Amino acid sequence: MRKLIPPFCFLLTVLLISCVNQDKNKGDRKEGQKDQLILAIGGEPDNGFDPTTGWGQYASPLFQSTLLKYDQDFNIVNDAAVDYKVSEDGLKWTVQLRDDIKFSDGEPLTANDVVFTFKTAKNSASIVDLTNLSEVEAIDSYTVVFTLNSRNSTFIHHLTSLGLVPEHAYDNSYNENPVGSGPYILVQWDRGQQLILKDNPYYYGKKPYFKKLIFLFLSQDAAFAAAKAGQVDMVSVTPSLAEEKVEGMKLLSLKSVDNRGVVLPFVPNEGKTVNGRAIGNNVTSDIAIRKAMNIGVDREALVNGILKGYGTPAYSIADHLPWWNPESEIKNGGDLEKAKEILEDSGWQENKNGIREKNGVKAEFTLLYPSNDRTRQSLSIAFADMIRPLGIKVTVKGKNWKGIEKELHSSAVLFGLGSHDPLELYNAYSSKVKGQGYNNSNYYANEVVDAYFEKALSATSQEQANTYWKKAQWDGKTGFSNKGDAPWVWLVNIDHLFLVRENLIIGPQKLQPHEHDWPITDFIENWHWEVNKKRSKEQ
Repeated sequence: MRKLIPPFCFLLTVLLISCVNQDKNKGDRKEGQKDQLILAIGGEPDNGFDPTTGWGQYASPLFQSTLLKYDQDFNIVNDAAVDYKVSEDGLKWTVQLRDDIKFSDGEPLTANDVVFTFKTAKNSASIVDLTNLSEVEAIDSYTVVFTLNSRNSTFIHHLTSLGLVPEHAYDNSYNENPVGSGPYILVQWDRGQQLILKDNPYYYGKKPYFKKLIFLFLSQDAAFAAAKAGQVDMVSVTPSLAEEKVEGMKLLSLKSVDNRGVVLPFVPNEGKTVNGRAIGNNVTSDIAIRKAMNIGVDREALVNGILKGYGTPAYSIADHLPWWNPESEIKNGGDLEKAKEILEDSGWQENKNGIREKNGVKAEFTLLYPSNDRTRQSLSIAFADMIRPLGIKVTVKGKNWKGIEKELHSSAVLFGLGSHDPLELYNAYSSKVKGQGYNNSNYYANEVVDAYFEKALSATSQEQANTYWKKAQWDGKTGFSNKGDAPWVWLVNIDHLFLVRENLIIGPQKLQPHEHDWPITDFIENWHWEVNKKRSKEQ
């Protein structure tokens, strides 16, 4: 068994080695010649680097290719594929592969590897949900046909996110020793400490400038200390550290759909699940309560206060993505007077203690948040303070996720979501998945919304599907956004913040998703050192 170095000693060792390398490469870095990067941009994946069990679902899988991918503007472009077609009935997806791809061990990538990847993922019982995939078969060495049980426009997400694995080199240890056809190869992984990558000499795409990447798994404080010591080239930071000046580094702020919001039990208290968990809440099931909170909460103040300005107000689960309906935006947030008017008109009257009541029910409920998350704690407390003047009392409690799960269907919860897959809308709001794990935990249901979902899923083009995703949010009469049933109070989208070496250029980025899998590395083949302008002029 490998003997692990204690975290402090490991960090000290890394800093000492980096000091030597920094001195050695000091001139190179200035002239844009240093071809390795040291990154401290987040935690390591718990389950390793196997795409068939979930690696790469939120970002480029780094070690593996995908059939298709999104560009910076969310257009679908080719990766390992050169073309794809969908049959008129929407059930057959035919994908044509490039014929010049090799895995990092030099073996060719063929249709058989694609078939193996999707079959393995389907049988993995992981977050990769391929239950709708009926069959996948290789027609020839470079043509694959996927057959679905039912039409589903979001199947394209699997083509853009599922990294391809080699049938000949896949075994039980693949998650720790991945062989792929992506831009990088895993060289060494010291769990809890570091990950070392080198460029893949067989990579068919744009060759990355950086030949070696070192990911350090450090606490936020240790990572920031490493940045101040000049030992890392990029480090993720919290809003509280973003204003700290670090010599030789600049702040990079990336907009995101990494949102935080309050999910509200949609139905009255109506009994319990088969597991004995309570369902519903007699306060939040009233649409006037939900509408008033959506209008009364000051999202701009949350961004400026809790996030120090590094974020944006959130109005939906998918702000500014192609399937977002901008009509869900609340133009005049924090309007307490209008919120009070909604409550008054609905019969919620203040008692002598300043708490509203209606039909003997007091406007009181519990808001849960994961106790290890300071940002969610702060947002929960601020949210409760903001709506207290409305006569609504919210009791804020921090619990671990096991504790939250016991009250998931009857208490409000401060959640975090954000994906590049519109299926996330379905999982949050479809009545067909209510109460299934974390999906639609508040038991929301609207027949019109469900009908739009079915039309979106059965669409044969992404443009057509997006039309129905938008209508499900608000069609002018109803929808799941705050304009309609308002089963959530979305609060903020959190900017992803990094301190970056001053002359490191990473190029344009997509709107960032939830921060799993290091989404900032999506276009890492475009990263490079800025050319020394003075020297360029002389040359």
